[in-house]
Amino acid sequence: MTRTPMPTNIPYVDLFGKSLTGAFPSEFLDKTAKDTDLVKRERKIKPVMLFWAFIFTIGVRIERSLSMLKRNYEIMSKNTLSDSSWYERFSPELAEFFHRCVIRGIEHFAEGAHRAVSERLKAFLDVLILDSTVIRLHEKLAKIWPATRTRVVAAGVKVSLVVSAFANSAKSVSIYGERVSEVKTLRIGPWIKDRILLFDLGFYKHQLFARIERNGGYFVSRLKDIADPLIISMNSTCRGNSIDMVGTRLREVLPKLQRQIIDVIVEVRLKRRVYDGKESADTARFRLVAVYNQEEKKYHLYITNINADVLSAEEIAKLYSARWEIELIFKELKSKYALDHIKTTKKFIVEALIWTTILVLLVSRLIYNIIRKIGEEQGRAAVRFTQMRWSTIFAEGADKYLMAIMQYLGIDFTIGDLIAIQTSEALDPHVNRKRFREGLWA
Repeated sequence: MTRTPMPTNIPYVDLFGKSLTGAFPSEFLDKTAKDTDLVKRERKIKPVMLFWAFIFTIGVRIERSLSMLKRNYEIMSKNTLSDSSWYERFSPELAEFFHRCVIRGIEHFAEGAHRAVSERLKAFLDVLILDSTVIRLHEKLAKIWPATRTRVVAAGVKVSLVVSAFANSAKSVSIYGERVSEVKTLRIGPWIKDRILLFDLGFYKHQLFARIERNGGYFVSRLKDIADPLIISMNSTCRGNSIDMVGTRLREVLPKLQRQIIDVIVEVRLKRRVYDGKESADTARFRLVAVYNQEEKKYHLYITNINADVLSAEEIAKLYSARWEIELIFKELKSKYALDHIKTTKKFIVEALIWTTILVLLVSRLIYNIIRKIGEEQGRAAVRFTQMRWSTIFAEGADKYLMAIMQYLGIDFTIGDLIAIQTSEALDPHVNRKRFREGLWA
């Protein structure tokens, strides 16, 4: 296979440097470090160097090492640090610093260019995919974040993620205790107007659907197996001797149907919020779509409030399949960026490492967009640049990107700098420890 030679006349350091520092400017990092009290006085710890050392050292390795991170920081800063000076930086202030950096990165993506979308979806501002994943932690954190459904002492946190399908990036990230239910991680308000939410059965609640609709938003969800809504009207009709479904319950008529597509309006029951000590029952009407799956020999059922003249039944099913993107992101975060390899017993370090992992994802997406654009300019199909394959390549090349950002920031590095740091770090700190072969040889 003949490979297209990479062009040599493009200043890649400037290209990557401008993209990364555009998302996370040095001025922003310095100011945020001061605002969060991460840095109280200008000494050896420089926020810009600390940030990039974290991203490209500890954020892309399954086996995280704070000592490796310290060595990379020392190489960048050309200063050796005492262990006490270094480890005192791992504090609640560090977690808040990275949290604010995540918010900054998400805002940067929201301002940037979005994916090209179909004409049918241009009527909406965005398609948002919701889900969460549980990270198992050290048992010493069980009092802070107790796990669910376990007979032994265990701890876990739930990372809740909202992904923008249009921006191909995270829209928001939150950390909860494992025992917080999925539906309580979602706050519906005016922000949802003209946006579509895709979520799994963990968020299934008729009250939530009604709240989304009241705020001018849209949703698509799978229908719960126990749900048995009343069919009110038909959005489509079938030729021939079709069964009249109006006025029947879905589960009653579904086994008798032989249609490939079902598109109806259904009525569901819901409970309103408690008012004056009383909880009232109510009903709401939504659209139900069923698409027959030949392989599984059953219907896939979806409930939504998107009108049939906006998206067809087949388009609703295809749109919901986009929810797979968030599963791939969680896989990327865990298998490539070590989201579920957090061994610390300190709460604030857990939080700092989670925020760092999200930042690595954002930085990876920034560089991915550049790589893909370069590939397209060389005539290579965009669809062949898959993100899971890219995550592996990105993690392997993290050290090189660290060198590139150092160069862009004007931080010179020589082999002499490396030797100076390694000479200091190679010394065993236990100067008075007796050696097993002491006296046999020097």
